[in-house]
Amino acid sequence: MSETTTPDTPVVDEGDLAADYIEELLDIADLDGDLEIDVRNGRTYLTVTASEGGNLGRLSQQDVVRSLQELTRLAVQNQTGEFSRLILDIGGSRDARQQELTALVDGAVARLEGGASKAALPPMSSYERKLVHDLVAERGFVSESHGEGAERHTVISRA
Repeated sequence: MSETTTPDTPVVDEGDLAADYIEELLDIADLDGDLEIDVRNGRTYLTVTASEGGNLGRLSQQDVVRSLQELTRLAVQNQTGEFSRLILDIGGSRDARQQELTALVDGAVARLEGGASKAALPPMSSYERKLVHDLVAERGFVSESHGEGAERHTVISRA
C-alpha cells in the first residue's frame, strides 16, 4: 500500500481506517487487491486495484462501489466521530463514471445547442454533481443543482 501524505493528519487517519476496512472486506471475499491512499484538497481518495491475476470485476460495478463507499464512510465515522467525505475507487470505477458523466454532459450540451433552453440531468451524489459542474463550465455553459436529498440533480443552461 502506498500513501501520499499531507500535514493534515486526521485525513490520513481516515485513509488508514478506510484501508483497514476495505482490506478486511477483500479478505472475507477472498479477493486480492492493492490499496493506495491519496489526499487531495482535504479529501481522502482510496483506490483499490487488482493485483496480477486479481478480479475486482463485481466490486467495481457502480452501484457496488457507491454502497461500499457509504459503508466505508460509516465505518470511518464510527471510529473517528467525524463525517467522512472519502472517495472510493475500485478497479477503475471512478474513471468509468467520469466517462459516463462526460457523455451525459455532452448530450445535454447537444440539446442546448439544438435549441433547448435548459437540460436536466438525473439525480446524483454531491461529488458527481461537482464533477458535472466542472465539465459544464469547461464547455462554456452554466449549471445549478436543484431538488433535495436523493432527488438533487443538475440543470444546465447557456451562460
